[in-house]
Amino acid sequence: MIENIEFIIDHISGLWTLPWILVGFIVTIILSKLIGEVVINKIMKKLGLILLYFFVPFLLFRIFLSVNLGIEQIEFIIVTTLVLIFMYILAYVFAKLKAEKLKLKGKDKHKFIKTVFTNQGRSSAFIGGALLTSPWKVEAAIFIALVGIALFAVVPAILSYWHKKETKKTDENIHALPWYLKIYPWYLICFVIAAVVLHGPMQVNIVWQDSLGGILFKLFTAITIPAALYYVGSGIHPHDLKKEEMKKLFSLKKKNNVKDHWPWVRSIFLLTVIITPLILTIFFGLIYSLGFISASWFAVIVINSFLPITSTNMFLVPYDIEKKSTALSITWSTIVCVPIIVFLIYLFYAIL
Repeated sequence: MIENIEFIIDHISGLWTLPWILVGFIVTIILSKLIGEVVINKIMKKLGLILLYFFVPFLLFRIFLSVNLGIEQIEFIIVTTLVLIFMYILAYVFAKLKAEKLKLKGKDKHKFIKTVFTNQGRSSAFIGGALLTSPWKVEAAIFIALVGIALFAVVPAILSYWHKKETKKTDENIHALPWYLKIYPWYLICFVIAAVVLHGPMQVNIVWQDSLGGILFKLFTAITIPAALYYVGSGIHPHDLKKEEMKKLFSLKKKNNVKDHWPWVRSIFLLTVIITPLILTIFFGLIYSLGFISASWFAVIVINSFLPITSTNMFLVPYDIEKKSTALSITWSTIVCVPIIVFLIYLFYAIL
């Protein structure tokens, strides 16, 4: 039985996980025709929460239970933190400059800056989670944990401060994120800390992982990534792939009408899909070529820089984030970035 389970695990791990994006896309189209897109969307939303709370944390627990958290990992935590800080500073500076170019004033300018800043947040848990079955799984797990803190704790706190400052109502309390997302980063970190403490100071033996119970636990956690990528594929809808919409996204025409969402979407797309990945790839590619960082650091940082915008940004709309631009940016960054990420994972598997 153990051999059969291990065979299944081998075929839902590593590069075998990536086709599940296509599976999710195709199956969702078929099911939407049969039972309706609204019903499918409700089901997938619940599936997303189940993955976040009952699969991803246990996968991180299993990874860190097998790792000695040493100087190299601590250094990567520091580097990842600096990368995330840089990404959001870049987004803020870019947004201010772009707002001037679009000739936005007053409330429109503030809303644009907050919208661009917020949409620098990436979908690390679902799409970036594909790296949790890669040779760079420890670094990927660290990145996911820190991105969770940024998305659900730090960024909402910054937006809350800006909103109170703009409205001059210091007693105003906006409940944007639901409680289960507010606690999520700390919930996730608890699993990481538990694994590190068990493996390190308590020196818990992990031989049990070779037992039937351990193998079953490994199978349970291995399901996380194909399920998450299936979830990603299910979120790409054919009606988003209209030629007219693509023309609007890639149009070079200058339109400063605030009611036209596409200049905002193009700006966010430029920042998240081109500028941010390009800067990080060039910088870390240079220091990797000089031998200052390992291949795993380089791969994880570069791939995560190409991640599409996270759909959880929609929860932050109450902080005066432009809803339509955010929704369009999430959709199109997912459509464009997922193939890039798949290519990069295959490429880095082959050459690093």
